Amino acid sequence: MEHSKKLLDQVRDVLRLKHYSIRTEESYVDWIRRYILFHAKRHPKDMGRAEVEAFLTHLAVEGNVAASTQNQAFSALLFLYREVLKIELDAPLDAIRAKKPARLPVVLTRAEAHQVIDGMTGTYQLMAKLLREAGSGLRLMECVRLRVKDVDFERREIVVRDAKGGHERVTMLSASLVAPLQEHLKRVKQLHTQDLAEGCGEVYLPYALDRKYPNASREWREAGNTSSRPTGFLWTRVPAASAAITWTKAIFNAPSKMLCAWPASPNPPVVTPFGTALPRTCSKAAMTSAPSKNSSATRTSRRR
Repeated sequence: MEHSKKLLDQVRDVLRLKHYSIRTEESYVDWIRRYILFHAKRHPKDMGRAEVEAFLTHLAVEGNVAASTQNQAFSALLFLYREVLKIELDAPLDAIRAKKPARLPVVLTRAEAHQVIDGMTGTYQLMAKLLREAGSGLRLMECVRLRVKDVDFERREIVVRDAKGGHERVTMLSASLVAPLQEHLKRVKQLHTQDLAEGCGEVYLPYALDRKYPNASREWREAGNTSSRPTGFLWTRVPAASAAITWTKAIFNAPSKMLCAWPASPNPPVVTPFGTALPRTCSKAAMTSAPSKNSSATRTSRRR
């Protein structure tokens, strides 16, 4: 490890060496930054168990955070000391733990779910149907990260690559969604062709594969919900998350228009679009999709 590097850069290096996801990297770096600022910018190597306990106790008592949030902060600090600084905390932590209350999940009935989906249009509705009606069992981000090559219309299959835990699986594609998906891809291909003509339309390739396979990042089969590299700038279309938040708020702010009885939930389901015709921008958004292990020219990105 180069000692001339800043601490947070060292943390990023170790996270990437161990192939942690980009979301985990962002979360851990943020918690470590907050830990340092909480202790008036003291270096973590000059602190130890007592300071970690104080920070976690502050999160539980003053911040009133959820138990899962406190555990995430604790995991980030353990990683910092064990993997980056190579320092073992000498005793179990006695910080006040945020209690995780038992809650019953809010589950929509079949009729309520259909009412929500019927209130959507276009790409949003198509994604909602992929998540809910097709029986595919896709997680939210798995749907967002789908690429052209992942949909097999002939076999009516969807290949989910590098999913949670790094696993891959094949799931079903409902016959009712074949035609809408094909029409959607026709529109997106026109958009992709237009972007390529304007010098855009690339996707992120990990492990320096953009140098090994210079044209792979612009191939149609790799197209999907594109975003910029984790480092540096890339002209592309912005991720779907911001549009998803706007659409989701619109749904849940006016439940009377869509549902007769909508059960209150602190964590309502979220539906996000993919391949949406959003404005191009030069941003540092986290990567939301990556080439697959089974691609002829690329391997799956671990940065998810």
